[in-house]
Amino acid sequence: MKTYKTSALTLISILALTGCPSDDTDPGGDTDSSGTDSSDPTGDPSGDPTTETMTDTDDVTDTDDVTDTDDTDTDTDTDTAAGGAAVRVVHASPGAPAVDVYVMGIDEPVITALAYGETSEYLPVDAGDYIFEVRATGEAPDSEPVFSTESLPIAEGDSITAIAAGQVGGEGDAAFRVLALADGFGDAGDGALARIVHAGSDAPAVDIDVGNDGTAELEGVAPYADSGAEGVALPAGEALQIGIGAGGEPVTAFTTPELTAGAPLYVIATGLLSDLPRAETGFSLLAVGPEGSIGFIDQNPRVYALHAGTDAPTVDICAAGTPLLEGVAYGALGGIQVPPGEYALDIHATGDEACAGDPAFTANTPALAAGEQYLAVAAGELATDDGGEGPDPDFTVEFFTEEFTYDPASADATAVVVHAASAPSVTAGALNMDGELAETFFQSLSFPNASGEITVPAGEYVVGVAASRGAVLPIAGEDLAGAFGLTVAGGLSAFVVAHGSLDDTGGDQPFGMTAIVIGPGPWVPLPLPAAAQ
Repeated sequence: MKTYKTSALTLISILALTGCPSDDTDPGGDTDSSGTDSSDPTGDPSGDPTTETMTDTDDVTDTDDVTDTDDTDTDTDTDTAAGGAAVRVVHASPGAPAVDVYVMGIDEPVITALAYGETSEYLPVDAGDYIFEVRATGEAPDSEPVFSTESLPIAEGDSITAIAAGQVGGEGDAAFRVLALADGFGDAGDGALARIVHAGSDAPAVDIDVGNDGTAELEGVAPYADSGAEGVALPAGEALQIGIGAGGEPVTAFTTPELTAGAPLYVIATGLLSDLPRAETGFSLLAVGPEGSIGFIDQNPRVYALHAGTDAPTVDICAAGTPLLEGVAYGALGGIQVPPGEYALDIHATGDEACAGDPAFTANTPALAAGEQYLAVAAGELATDDGGEGPDPDFTVEFFTEEFTYDPASADATAVVVHAASAPSVTAGALNMDGELAETFFQSLSFPNASGEITVPAGEYVVGVAASRGAVLPIAGEDLAGAFGLTVAGGLSAFVVAHGSLDDTGGDQPFGMTAIVIGPGPWVPLPLPAAAQ
């Protein structure tokens, strides 16, 4: 089950990428805010990162789980004695362990056990040049550091936010690095100010669409670029939809809370697009305020809808009169991303005008949560002749939350079977060479329910499905409702949906099975071929 990240993010959320990056590449992070006009969010976002990439020197694999970023002990008073300055560190390196931070030449760490998503307090330092070393928490002070900065010049009065980004052991754009940014927010006035940092280590240059209306306000925001020291001015008092795209294609979207006026905030795009959105290291936005980390905001939930209505025509799926998916045919899978919340989905037969007239069916969604993905299966029959009992169940839409034990590196595959067919309870398993049930996957699964998670070694299978006969086994020959070929690879996770009708009269769709392969990217439907019986 997912451990939810703190989603209080503050408003800034998505804006994470919104601004224009600074052209100043001084490794000391003394960013010249004159390089970015914060009142013009349409400026060139493709400038160089604020700090240069430095090679990590060690590979650390231990990872501490972080579920709460709000309890970091943070001293926001950055005033120091004459000649002094202040530095704090933000841990925004997904998959990296908690770290200790040292000043080269000093045996005691200045920051200890800083975990992913956390921000240290501001540390008072004298003006001067410093080399900082990063070690996994608990490593000896004389051990090889994971990372060492170049010499960072810190001037009198400087206030520095240093962001640990990239991936330990990564190469190229994914390499671990520290972005040293000089705090220098402007006057927020009645609005909100956010300094946006693109630290998504496996994300390309991105386009930012404020309002998620299909028109990007910023294009080509480069990795490790930021929007400038003064921050980007945004309207306060309202939530925003933010779309993230790349190469003209949508990638994901976020919903911000209402933006609060006045408080200057860093919004750091971090995490991995290659991880599931619900994962601890999934692509998300980290908000950091004057007092430290506020929390993460996850991606908007995604719903994948499979049309398995045995006698239903091609349909449109609408919400409040707005088409979400159009022209979804039997057996087709459509995907949508929506803001978190609950929705009434109207299903219309596809016609000349989408969403016109009375719907054939209305389905209420569960509460759709940020970071989650769902399978919605339209199943059953619009016109039944037995009151919804037996082989002709009434039409329904059922929602299933993706909760797989997801491990792309595993030698096994995992599946959850959904009974969406016009059929009684069924039993299924792997057949042997004689066509008999050699291994039971599940027994007596009834419409419209799902099995538990099934784990099988990678390989080729013939899957037999039959009407359940209690504990009477084996199932073979004439007992089979269908047999299907299935080749599974290690690390694959899929919903397998049984659909259609065992009764081939009346023009209903025939019995079949479709595997829906899940992942961080778009889910893929794969109809299973019938096997010789």
